[in-house]
Amino acid sequence: MKNRDPKSIRAAIPGIGRVLTRFTPQILQQKRLISLSFLALMAEIILHLLEPWTLKFIFDYILVDRSQLQNAPAIFHNAEPLTLITGLTAAMLLIVALRSLAAYFSVAGMAQAATHILTDIRAELYSHIQRLSLSFHHKAKSGDLLTRITSDIDRLRDTMVMAVLPLLAHSLTLVGMIGVMFWMHWELALIAIAIIPLFVFFTFRLSKRIRKEVKTQRQREGAMAATAAESIGAIKLVQALSLQNMLEDTFLNHNRHSLDASVRSQKLAAGLERAVELLVGIATALVLWRGVQLVLGQVLTPGDLLVFVNYLRIAFKPMRQLAKYTGQIAKATASGERILDVLESVPEVRDGRGAIVAPPFQGKVKFEQVTFGYDVESGGILQNLNLLAQPGDRIALVGASGGGKSTLVSLLLRLYDPLEGQILIDGQDIRSYQLQSLRRQISVVLQDSLLFASTVRDNIAYGCLGVSDEEIIKAAKLANAHDFIMQMPQGYETILGERGATLSGGQRQRIAIARAAVRQAPIVILDEPTTGLDQENESAVIEALDRLTKGRTTFWISHNLKAIRNADLILYIEHGSILERGTHTELIRQSGRYAALCAIQNVIPTL
Repeated sequence: MKNRDPKSIRAAIPGIGRVLTRFTPQILQQKRLISLSFLALMAEIILHLLEPWTLKFIFDYILVDRSQLQNAPAIFHNAEPLTLITGLTAAMLLIVALRSLAAYFSVAGMAQAATHILTDIRAELYSHIQRLSLSFHHKAKSGDLLTRITSDIDRLRDTMVMAVLPLLAHSLTLVGMIGVMFWMHWELALIAIAIIPLFVFFTFRLSKRIRKEVKTQRQREGAMAATAAESIGAIKLVQALSLQNMLEDTFLNHNRHSLDASVRSQKLAAGLERAVELLVGIATALVLWRGVQLVLGQVLTPGDLLVFVNYLRIAFKPMRQLAKYTGQIAKATASGERILDVLESVPEVRDGRGAIVAPPFQGKVKFEQVTFGYDVESGGILQNLNLLAQPGDRIALVGASGGGKSTLVSLLLRLYDPLEGQILIDGQDIRSYQLQSLRRQISVVLQDSLLFASTVRDNIAYGCLGVSDEEIIKAAKLANAHDFIMQMPQGYETILGERGATLSGGQRQRIAIARAAVRQAPIVILDEPTTGLDQENESAVIEALDRLTKGRTTFWISHNLKAIRNADLILYIEHGSILERGTHTELIRQSGRYAALCAIQNVIPTL
């Protein structure tokens, strides 16, 4: 039958084994704390098993016929009823107090272990996302990734403490109580456990459906987070284009679908709970029906039946709880699988086997027959590209947008790897170097220079962690940024707004240049660093860039031909190929595409 197939059983409780297996190293790091919590849990279970026996003694040896005392333990023979009831109630209170204490240490210890485990997992997840290739980030949504780092991790932690631990305690209690019930009377025990196969059937049948709905809900929540992150991150553009209503409709659509999936999973979980309650009610009625007959036949004492019914009530609490927790565990499993989906994504660009730390570069860069495309279907963005830059050369890359200029410098940074050919620095293939040691020797200034919500000092120091204050100030002066920084309220300690929103475009760009300068890298990449600047800021930025790139191998992407006409080599790139190459003067004489662009921009040739 299908339901007996191990694969269908694994599908009924999907992902739990996969999640636990993947996070075994983090779990083992907390094995001492988990072991102590488990010992406290076992003490709680034993005390739970003892708890109903005080009621048995009260019913059998105090409330019922005293003639039965000859069958009682010796301690009951000569004691007064008041003394017995006092001792038994005190014992009951002691058992309850000790059980509560054991439960506290069990829950507190497991909560602490879960927090440590999930903190490590969150750190690993964040670190892994940081190292995934750009191709992954182009496809993924930032809001969804944030959901996995935050709420998916939180859901796992909460479930471990609020569902898994109680469920484990109840399940072990169930096993212990079933064992005691068989010891007391095998016939009643068989009646009690007859519902377990039905319970397993209903649980396995519904858990897969619950998990499916929960996973849909989590996907919708990720989509909601992505929509919110995009709209808030671009709020200026959203308001300028009056896109609020459109984005609200998109958010509302995801929100409704998430709600529908949540309602469906809750209905399934509620149906499972009601089914279990009905099964437990039937088992209790049958045990009472048969148990009273056994008491009347003096096979059992009333106290035995009381203990049995108490055990039945307590022992099948796990079943009710399992029905209740199935939804929570399914949600946690879905969250765990979403985390694993990211952790199991392998960076396309990573350190190769035997990669070495890059030595200090001289700055000779060579592209040999480099071909690259983002995927097979898109074809090649760069086609058999060859390029040689000597140390200190300034290479300008011009041409229409989409021609492959940014892709070329991305390959130099190893944000992607070429499909064919190789890129060499100082005669060595860059794939033989460890990524961090390669990128540490390349400075970058982008068109949209991202600044962090930190101090000006920190934003410059991010270019070279551990740099001194003197070097920071020197880099700021090189970038024409020192004067306006000193006019800020706290100077270099001024905290910038998110993405540098409190600065003008020219100021942001000059701080970005200072960040690149403090790195003192032998290779510099400039990607449209003057776009969108007014004439005054553009002049200040170009002057700073000239100082930054002096004596360094530079790749400068620009549509501003005035800024790059003094380059040592200008490459006109279109459709992934270098169509023209030469100095400004040489290309003007060729009267080709570059010369036509100069005419459009009114760049006067210097012949």
